[in-house]
Amino acid sequence: MGLFDRLTGTSGPRAGAAPLSAAAVRTVLLAINGPGVPYAVREGTPGERADLVAEWHVRGLDLRLRTRMRLVPARREVRAVDEQWDGVTREYGRGPTTTVSRQWTYERGPDGRRRRVETLRVDPREMRNPLRAAVIGAGWTWRGVLFRL
Repeated sequence: MGLFDRLTGTSGPRAGAAPLSAAAVRTVLLAINGPGVPYAVREGTPGERADLVAEWHVRGLDLRLRTRMRLVPARREVRAVDEQWDGVTREYGRGPTTTVSRQWTYERGPDGRRRRVETLRVDPREMRNPLRAAVIGAGWTWRGVLFRL
């Protein structure tokens, strides 16, 4: 694994891990959906040019995170690109990000003093890490890309 692979977040399965079929990997990724996760994994549309898409809409910050994934059965890898839209500043970003967005309010503490309380926290790794772990656990490689899937 080279420097570029490190920067894009590429990681592979353990040696000797039995790879699952592409349909099984798709099922494992779609099974991540649930009531306890703040994002949704769904089938990609032809316009998105992806097999699967994980999206997280953060209403309080007007922020949208999206990971588009393409399954490549011949190489047993999932190619993934992370995208981020910030509605307030109209910024678009692509590639793995480690920026954590937070929102605070001020409240009175039990001692009567004002203190800052975190009301919202968004870490893109909370979405990307379970997806990557599911792919690696299925015996496939998670390959982060910057441009084309």
